[in-house]
This record gives sequence, C-alpha cells and structure tokens, in this order.
Amino acid sequence: MTATSTETRSVVVERAFPHPAEKVWRALTQPHLIEEWLMKNDFKPVVGERFEMRADWGAVDCRVLVVEPNRTLSYTWAAYGLETVVTWTLTPMGTGTHLRMEQTGFKPDQQQAYHGAQAGWPQFLAKLERVLAGPA
Repeated sequence: MTATSTETRSVVVERAFPHPAEKVWRALTQPHLIEEWLMKNDFKPVVGERFEMRADWGAVDCRVLVVEPNRTLSYTWAAYGLETVVTWTLTPMGTGTHLRMEQTGFKPDQQQAYHGAQAGWPQFLAKLERVLAGPA
C-alpha cells in the first residue's frame, strides 16, 4: 500500500485505572481538574461548545463533538495548522475503568506534531493518574 496525501495517522494511549468511570469522567470534564493534568482551559461538556486549552507554548482551539457521560468524550484539537480530533472512551472493568485516548487526523507532513503527541499524551495520562489518586 502506498501512502497518499489524504492518509492520516492516529495516536492511541490506553490506561487502566483503579477508579470508577464517574471519577475518571470528572477528571476529563471539570476545568479545575483538567488544568491539573493537561492545561488551563474553559471547557464545558456541551456538544458544540467551543473552548481553549492554554499552555506556555500557546493555545489549542477546541470544539466539543460528543458527550456521553462516563462513556465517551470527543473534541476537535486545533493548533498551529494541526486539525485533529481527540476521543476519550471509558469502559468499566471490575472495580476500575479502562481509558482509551485516540487523537486522529495527523497528516503525513505533520511529523513534529505527531511525534509530540506520541511523547506528550503518555505524560499527560501519568499526571491524570496522580490526579485520580488524590481526593476528588
């Protein structure tokens, strides 16, 4: 199979947390908790709502696409010419939750962003793990 300019790539990171889906969902949707593990933001879990993530290096413009409480959260992720979609999928398992993060839409000429996401998301999820381990 040959690569074409229309092909895109995805970054997928999965983790199992010893916490109920409701607690993981709160960490994904409450602005003060999102700030602790990801970035400053003005997020609201409402489909169609626009929000911004802010970090030292700049800002990410986002728009909420899917909100299924304790199950699925999806939003656009646009910064510096990058236009991707981040989807969080929560699956209850025993006493915990399996969390899958997928960021789709990296174009072939967006190597730096793709590799940045590959390196960055595992670090963000490690921080999320610490937030979940705390009181919430």
